[in-house]
Amino acid sequence: MTAAEQHEGQHEGQHDWHIDRLDLAGYLARLGQPAADPSRAALDALHVAHVRTFTFDNIDVLLDQHPGVGLDALNEKFVERGRGGYCFEHSTVLAAALERLGYDVRRRLGRVGDPARGDVQGRTHMTVEVRLDGERLLCDPGFGMSLIRPVVLADGARSDQDGWPYRVVRVDEGWGLQRLREVGWEHSHTVEEIPVLPVDVVIGHHYTSTFPSSHFRQGLMLTRHDVGRHVTVTHDSLTVRRPGRPTEHRPLAEGELGTWLRALAVPLTAEEERRLLDRLAALGG
Repeated sequence: MTAAEQHEGQHEGQHDWHIDRLDLAGYLARLGQPAADPSRAALDALHVAHVRTFTFDNIDVLLDQHPGVGLDALNEKFVERGRGGYCFEHSTVLAAALERLGYDVRRRLGRVGDPARGDVQGRTHMTVEVRLDGERLLCDPGFGMSLIRPVVLADGARSDQDGWPYRVVRVDEGWGLQRLREVGWEHSHTVEEIPVLPVDVVIGHHYTSTFPSSHFRQGLMLTRHDVGRHVTVTHDSLTVRRPGRPTEHRPLAEGELGTWLRALAVPLTAEEERRLLDRLAALGG
């Protein structure tokens, strides 16, 4: 470990992420996972279980009821209710669980899009880096088309994610994550290697969830990784991806959203569902 890396680990450790506020036993029970000692197999199993248990969604942002990214609120939302959320929430919860289990964790911020094409955005994506057995591993549970399991942070490293090929590339800012699509490798996001403090996550979340032009406020984004398929539901469309098969994409039929909220096991109250439908109608969806 270099002096800079050692300093970074000490720097992050000096700041209280309040990981003790996560109900670790409840989290593991919801995932159906044991409290295993750190290992690559245990990490993979936990990551897979997380992305298949919790949806990626912006529902609370649309309902103007987002509880924030503190672990008290996220424990109630994820562990007690079984709700999902977006990257700042997923990665905060996963990082806390992994630290409680004894993993060496770094929280990371990044930029969605391809900088080579001039697609430069703010640091509005959060991931988790784990250092284990001499490897650096990227955990990315809170992206729309998220990784199923961690990938090695090494230039050119490839990973088959249950039939979806991904690779990592070294870029000036840190690491780029790419997914192989029909037209070639698509740059999903860039993860930077700067230390992250709790206030950085609060600020990123605040911008993403409240800024008027934030795409998280413009319409529904709801996704889930099921075994053998990835489903995306917006306010007006349905997309189903299956490895090695053409992508299914079609308009969402009138009244169909409620069916998919239940099919994807989104535990909304009747009042929340009514308010969500009203908000989408007001947005034109």
